[in-house]
Amino acid sequence: MADRDSLPLPLEVRARLAELELELSEGDITQKGYEKKRSKVLQPYLPHTPGVERHVPVTPSSSSSSSSRYQRRRSNGTRDERYRSDVHSEAVQAALERHSERKMAVLLPSKRRSLIGQTSMDTYTPPDSSSGSDAEGSLGRAGGVGVDSWISRALHASPSTSSSSSSHSNSSANAARMAETNMHSFGLGPMSHLSLKRRGLREMGVSAENGIVIRHSADYQSDRPWSSLDSEADSLSAPPDITSYTSDPAPIFVQRPQVAILTKPPPKYGNAELMETGDGVPVSSRVSAKIQQLVNTLKRPKRKPLREFFVEDFEELLEVQPFDPSVPHPEGAESTVMQGEELDRLKNCPASLEAALLRWGAIAPKAPCLTTMHGSGKPPYTLTYGKLWSRSLKLAYNLLHKLGTKQEPILHPGDRVALVYPNNDPAAFMVAFCGCLLAEVVPVPIEVPLTKKDAGSQQIGFLLGSCGVAVALTSDACHKGLPKSSSGDVMQFKGWPKLLWVLTDSRHLSKPPREYFPLIKDANNDTAYIEYKTCKDGSVLGITVTRMAMLTHCQTLTQTCGYSEAETIINVLDFKKGIGLWHSVQTSVLNMLHVVSVPYALMKVNPLSWIQMIGQYKAKVACVKSRDLHWALMAHKDHIDSNMSSLRMLLIADGSNPWSISSCDAFLNVFQNMGLRSEVICPCAGSPEALTVAVRRSQDSSCKLAGRGVLSMMNLSHGVIRVDTGEKLSVLTLQDVGTPMPGAMVCVVKPEGVPQLCKTDEIGEICVSSVATGTSYYGLAGMSKNTFEVSPVSCDGGLASECLFVRSGLLGFVGPGGMVFVSGPLEGLMQVGGRKHNADDIIATALAVEPMKFIYRGRTVVFSVTVLYDERIVLVAEQRPDSTEEESYQWMSRVLQAIDGIHQVGVYCLALVPANTLPKTPLGGIHLSETKQLFLEGALHPCSILMCPHSCITNLPKPRQKQPEVGPASVMVGNLIAGKRMAQASGRDLSNIDDSEQFLFLSEVLQWRAQTTPDHILYTLINSRGTIGSSLTCLQLHKRAEKIATLLYERGQLRDGDHVALVYPPGLDLIAAFYGCLYAGCIPITVRPPHPQNISTTLPTVKMILEVSRSVCLMTTQTISKLLRSKDASVAVDFKSWPPILETDDLPKRRCPLLYKPCDPDSLVYLDFSVSTTGMLAGVQMSHSGTSALCRSVKLQCELYPSREVAVCLDPYCGLGFVLWCLCSVYAGQQSILISPMDLEVNPALWLQSVSHFKVRDTFCSYSVMELCTRSLSSLTDSLKARGLDLTRVRSCVVVAEERPRVSLTQSFCKLFKDVGLHPRAVSTAFGCRVNLAICLQGTSGPDPTTVYVDMRALRHDRVRLVERGSPHSLPLMESGKILPGVRIIIANPETKGPIGDSHLGEIWVHSPQNASGYFTVFGEENVRSDHFGARLSFGDTQTMWARTGYLGFLRRTDLTDANGERHDALYVVGALDEVMELRGMKYHPIDIETSIIRAHRNITECAVFTWTNLLVVVVELDGSEHEALDLVPMVTNVVLEEHYLIVGVVVVVDTGIIPINSRGEKQRMHLRDGFLADQLDPIYVAYNM
Repeated sequence: MADRDSLPLPLEVRARLAELELELSEGDITQKGYEKKRSKVLQPYLPHTPGVERHVPVTPSSSSSSSSRYQRRRSNGTRDERYRSDVHSEAVQAALERHSERKMAVLLPSKRRSLIGQTSMDTYTPPDSSSGSDAEGSLGRAGGVGVDSWISRALHASPSTSSSSSSHSNSSANAARMAETNMHSFGLGPMSHLSLKRRGLREMGVSAENGIVIRHSADYQSDRPWSSLDSEADSLSAPPDITSYTSDPAPIFVQRPQVAILTKPPPKYGNAELMETGDGVPVSSRVSAKIQQLVNTLKRPKRKPLREFFVEDFEELLEVQPFDPSVPHPEGAESTVMQGEELDRLKNCPASLEAALLRWGAIAPKAPCLTTMHGSGKPPYTLTYGKLWSRSLKLAYNLLHKLGTKQEPILHPGDRVALVYPNNDPAAFMVAFCGCLLAEVVPVPIEVPLTKKDAGSQQIGFLLGSCGVAVALTSDACHKGLPKSSSGDVMQFKGWPKLLWVLTDSRHLSKPPREYFPLIKDANNDTAYIEYKTCKDGSVLGITVTRMAMLTHCQTLTQTCGYSEAETIINVLDFKKGIGLWHSVQTSVLNMLHVVSVPYALMKVNPLSWIQMIGQYKAKVACVKSRDLHWALMAHKDHIDSNMSSLRMLLIADGSNPWSISSCDAFLNVFQNMGLRSEVICPCAGSPEALTVAVRRSQDSSCKLAGRGVLSMMNLSHGVIRVDTGEKLSVLTLQDVGTPMPGAMVCVVKPEGVPQLCKTDEIGEICVSSVATGTSYYGLAGMSKNTFEVSPVSCDGGLASECLFVRSGLLGFVGPGGMVFVSGPLEGLMQVGGRKHNADDIIATALAVEPMKFIYRGRTVVFSVTVLYDERIVLVAEQRPDSTEEESYQWMSRVLQAIDGIHQVGVYCLALVPANTLPKTPLGGIHLSETKQLFLEGALHPCSILMCPHSCITNLPKPRQKQPEVGPASVMVGNLIAGKRMAQASGRDLSNIDDSEQFLFLSEVLQWRAQTTPDHILYTLINSRGTIGSSLTCLQLHKRAEKIATLLYERGQLRDGDHVALVYPPGLDLIAAFYGCLYAGCIPITVRPPHPQNISTTLPTVKMILEVSRSVCLMTTQTISKLLRSKDASVAVDFKSWPPILETDDLPKRRCPLLYKPCDPDSLVYLDFSVSTTGMLAGVQMSHSGTSALCRSVKLQCELYPSREVAVCLDPYCGLGFVLWCLCSVYAGQQSILISPMDLEVNPALWLQSVSHFKVRDTFCSYSVMELCTRSLSSLTDSLKARGLDLTRVRSCVVVAEERPRVSLTQSFCKLFKDVGLHPRAVSTAFGCRVNLAICLQGTSGPDPTTVYVDMRALRHDRVRLVERGSPHSLPLMESGKILPGVRIIIANPETKGPIGDSHLGEIWVHSPQNASGYFTVFGEENVRSDHFGARLSFGDTQTMWARTGYLGFLRRTDLTDANGERHDALYVVGALDEVMELRGMKYHPIDIETSIIRAHRNITECAVFTWTNLLVVVVELDGSEHEALDLVPMVTNVVLEEHYLIVGVVVVVDTGIIPINSRGEKQRMHLRDGFLADQLDPIYVAYNM
């Protein structure tokens, strides 16, 4: 108030200035308008100096002069000045000004239009529904007031207010300037919003069929030019790792087999043009511009990391904390136990509260006891002491004698009963409380449950259950308002015991007989009542208070407050607990006081009502909160005739809140001219455990003034008291709450560990020793002992006192003169990085940033969550409905700056939610624990969120430093010395040639079978209805192949060796066309046909494969041929650019006169094109000898013979799926039952029903098929079993894949279909890759597949460490099948190419006759990736030629024996070498991170991760409402930090089906990355973590 008095302003001018500030704070006028009007008002009173413009800082003092205007403004934004401080406001604005010159860009997230503006007016409810009268109530402050206007102008003129209307081109063009500007920046500032243009789902291969969104095989879109071939980015070095701690990081090269090079540049899609980043990497100008800005933002000088780090020793993470000499330490002497004044025994004091009630009811029955004011215009109701006695007596009689029967009464003395009364009916509560005392039952006052989902209601029910409460007392009016069931009874609330609801109104009670009189006992140690307390974690505890403690507490309050008989006190507080209960119910009865109760409903209508009552009743004492002082300040102009001269004590109930001092000062300054004296304001402190801790006594003006201290927040965060002498940017002003209570002793002990006395300059927990304290937590003996039986210890180890103390839960210290200072509650403490911060202080700083411009009624809550072994600060606030997204992010950026400047701590997450959506306490405040629980569960539904892990997480594990590589010879010698064998294994030998194996060429095998077994059925195709669609015998296939060869010769005019593209749907036509090409001497290439509903995306892929493979002809069906000629197809690919098309529906009648007979076994038989998991389109050459060896190996492993039937549900275009679909039946002679995976989208049970119907023993599928069955049939197993589904005959179910086995999926599949006879040991996996299509396959004989558990942290260091199942950081790895016959495997170091030992991680190398011959290239550069097919070991066996698979894994010799009687060698595949992400010097496999993310939230159906400029990008698919997208951002960030010690840079939320999946069910992560950077994902939300 000193600043306000710096100018002699008239009272009306002050009122006008306060009115202008209120309009600005509530958004009624703009800043510019406010400054203009304020300057006009102050112009006549400002002394002018030449060349100097003087501005006067002002503070709010009043609201408008009219009641109607006041009511209108209160409806727009009611505020609470609990956290208001002019000094703190100036400090916040100065801190923001200090950051304004070096701010960094807050990257506005990319949102869909459907998410923008979701805070509509329907979320705005009248003020009555969200007011806060509790300690957790709605908070507010007029932030920014009391600051010179030059600071305000400097802030508003800063570039931080840049508009979001910048065009796309400007945003892209400014990216480089942003990067340069932010290179050395520190603060946060907004950036132009780069919106993402929505695209249809068709571009990502997603279509809607039969009302279901289907994820199509991504071989269509994965082969697009912008993802299939080595892009320009691949030829450049990756950007440097700016997030690591190494000074000179090495560039990371990701090598992919280069199968083709297109001379034309990659096409541009939509408006995504290429730009150059600062690192020279061409990226999309839209999404990646933000990523580049984020990268440059993170280059700023970060806050100094903590002097602690974690060391990976594979046993535990060791936290090393070296001594930091700069940390302040307490230097004072040891504190002592402070003794309060002696408790004087009152004259004629009743021996108990019941005796007092009896006395006043008898001698002064007409004396007023309680007057209840009503906000609805009703006249006040007065309860006299005579009525209180008679009604309490009547209730006591009914409780003991009218509930139950005489033989079995429901209640006995000592039983607990619940008191459920609303806040506007103190009379009924007082009668019930006194009636319980007379009946000697224990009342448990609780709040009224309004709905079944009240915040914290379940925990209240747990308390009632633990207390054994079976009866609930309530009033008739309250009972009518309780939620009812259909039968009319009160609804059973969740977690509550079954209660008997008793109405305590007189008309519902029986009159007691004349001779009935309760036994009035003296106060003893029996429990008088139980007061509930909500803990920080949301749990509810019941504090028992004995009758002696209750009486003694009333006596101490009487002595401290100077109560005398018939005095009047005003109570605005909650009368059911705390200070309101202690003064207005208990102490009032002891002293026959007259209590005037002002309910909260009346306070909302007339905030000055309690001041009016003071003048009307000449009240001596008033019990209020700082919130009530602030509301009176806003409305005092409406009633200038109020008189407060009669007031002896204005009791401030939340005086323990350090931020209440400003409200006290402002209230005193305004109401001094109405008779209010400074010594009347008396803050007090109390807690449910210690009851009243201290009260400032009302003193004469001649006595010493109240104590105050301006303390440094930085030192307070270390628990040290230091008077601030610096620039006062980070200070906390504390006022004393008086001296210890009479008859009590107070000491300050360390909050944690042994209760040792603190030093005089050290913050600790205040403990109280007195009769007038709580006794225990009901039913919790262990917790009670630690809280209610504390023995303080001095520094020498001796007891400081023989008395037992009670922990109050308040932090503070004892100052000079024995005055108690409280710095805040212990439960509000958050320990971040070794420093302790109070949540109230963080809220005060946040609310001081802007004057209620964005936060709805100041409703803000701060809590901490534990992430990565430390607490992280989370700030959640309700956003005003009219706030724009850009304004909100500007406000959040300023809050981050302010908190960093004032508290030197980072905010981990800042979230804004729509107005009136956070869970509320019964009195309208924010329920802290429920809000925290919603955040942890991902159910908060924020409308804006900003994560700052890069600036907050400073205790990441120490980055791995690369050590010099040990030579391969040293590795081998070391393994030999250690007794470890080298990691190599082989399958059994290929021997025992039978009839079909005498041929080297498949065409000869088919001709032989057509001659020997012409009627043997080789293939049976099952249609979508589950019936046989068609079949082929040996002779039918041979004749059809001959006709196709004739077609190629005659119509196609093809020559030997020409390449022919086979574009067929899965079926028998594809098989016939393949063998027709072999008969004609042509080289077939199987290509997936374009999807009719996604023709624009899938058709260019088909065209590209034809160009890369140099196909001179295209064979297909008539249907697909018409599709290629359609208008939609012509838009994507010009029909004239296609090679000649041959339709095989009508074949020539005559057969080919001469079939082609290959002469060279090493000649090319077909090309196998496939998209790998890294998004690479690679075509490999398969020779005749390699193909025959592969078929022979599979035949021996699976024991395939003509009498066998095999069911195949695989994609028939590449890899082992093509081999099993087209080749194996011809070679081995078994009957293949073919099921198209596309038909499973229509009939998910088709595959399993076919296996059951044909009694198949061996079947093959892909992970996509298994996942579809698991997801679609999870609820249909019973009906399938009833329809005869039987899988008991299945001997082997092999999953064909080129990735690490998915253990969780296979286990879920086995568990789901166990009831229909599927044995878990039957399910196994196969492993193949580009260089060898089949390396491992479980087969029919040999040991069962094994599963081991490895330490995930060891894998990051290229080491394998086996652990037990369930160990922390354990990762299950399933064996990838048995090694096929004729296959040799060795594990080699991918860098040194040296062999490594058993159970060591390395690259899998394979030597086998079935290896592919090499990659197919356009320009004949066969040696481009010759190392993949002709690698040699650098040491040891240097002569053998090996093929490099590109997959990491390890071999482990088990105790099992194989078919040859030798010990079994198991191969475990870990992941693709090209997909390994190297971050912080450690190597991560995407599937490990993705597995953690999928578990993080129930709405995440699929996810994929990749890196870009060394930032980790996470793409998650949302299965839910778009407004729930923001819930996933903190969940994803948290789980990756906790389990993998990585910071997520970007979180992208997309629709289901967007992540591309190839035909084998494998994610195409590199393709997804390219699509994201090209702005083609149409994301719901993109969050950029700071």
